[in-house]
Amino acid sequence: MILLNPVGALGRAVLGGLAAVGRLALYLGATLYAMVRPPFYFREFGHAVWVIGYNSLPVVGLTAIFTGAALALQIYEGGSRFNAGQVVPSIVAIGMARELGPVMAGLMVAARVSSSIAAEIGTMKVTEQIDALVTLSTDPMRYLTVPRVLAATVTVPVLVAVGDSIGIFGGYLVGTQSLGLNAAAYLRNTADYLEIWDVTSGLVKGAAFGFLIALVGCYFGMNSGRGAQGVGAATKSAVVAASVLVLAANYILTTLFFAA
Repeated sequence: MILLNPVGALGRAVLGGLAAVGRLALYLGATLYAMVRPPFYFREFGHAVWVIGYNSLPVVGLTAIFTGAALALQIYEGGSRFNAGQVVPSIVAIGMARELGPVMAGLMVAARVSSSIAAEIGTMKVTEQIDALVTLSTDPMRYLTVPRVLAATVTVPVLVAVGDSIGIFGGYLVGTQSLGLNAAAYLRNTADYLEIWDVTSGLVKGAAFGFLIALVGCYFGMNSGRGAQGVGAATKSAVVAASVLVLAANYILTTLFFAA
């Protein structure tokens, strides 16, 4: 019997994980259903766009410029071993547009937005504000979840585009000021090798990441436990789940977009 205890604990963990995935899937279905049914709360949507999109610009911009700068240094160091230092502009641009721009923006937004959404909705649940919405014949799903999910789906691709631009500019600064690359040649190589699909694929990833981030934040907020400890646990779970889903979705989308 003692030998079976670890097996039983593993089985319970697996079943608990599958149950959590099922609950999230049901919540996803309810969210999609609520999106196509009125009423629509445009004021809440506008506020969510401001909070999720505009207020996330500083952290996304700072992350992108340092990522692009470090990427340029690493590529130059590796390429110089094979006399291929001139590939810095093209690889920085493609790497930022396809992978690093969407992923870094997604992770930063996941850390900032999913936690704040989970904490906000969890606090509303603890203070019985959600119950008050139901009493006033207001569907919490349409009033709280749908505006935030739509706002994140719309704004995160914009953040990705801004992050791509700033990251490429960071690589440009390092390449021209520290590595001695010609500025005109750097810009020409960036424009020649960067294709429309490279940028578009990153924007599609951003939309998927934004949808998942807001959905997870709302889900854990709606299902948070009572009291400050429950809200804290929901916030932590939202950040972890959103970050993991961003990385998993990035792999899946990269496979669909670029696998031979």
